[in-house]
Amino acid sequence: MKNSVFKTLCQDIIKLDPSIRSAGITNEDGIILHTSHRKGIKPFLSSEERAQYAITAATRQFTRLRWEVLLGKIQYAISHYSKLIRATIPITDDNRKLSYVILLSLDAGTDNFHEIIIEKIIPLIKSKKYDLLNG
Repeated sequence: MKNSVFKTLCQDIIKLDPSIRSAGITNEDGIILHTSHRKGIKPFLSSEERAQYAITAATRQFTRLRWEVLLGKIQYAISHYSKLIRATIPITDDNRKLSYVILLSLDAGTDNFHEIIIEKIIPLIKSKKYDLLNG
């Protein structure tokens, strides 16, 4: 059941905007549960490199969550590279415990990445959060 929720979520994220290259979901340990790519995209990273990136991204999310009490809830974190934009979105339970991390890549020239994430991707994730945490 969960595998279909992960797959559907990643595929639905890809459909939200033509600048989204890929969407993936990891568990709290950074293990990739599913990844979807925009049609025709060749990933810049090998599968091993993507796995290493995912573990690192999940670890960074744990670090960021520690500061939420003082700074407020984290919505997403982003890195601009010359070849693409990478973003991570934590999915936490009601106690702020990290459950999943959404890994996104967008085209390098995407100027409206903030609006795409805040207005399209995060609302979709919120609509699927119950299924993710309880499914």
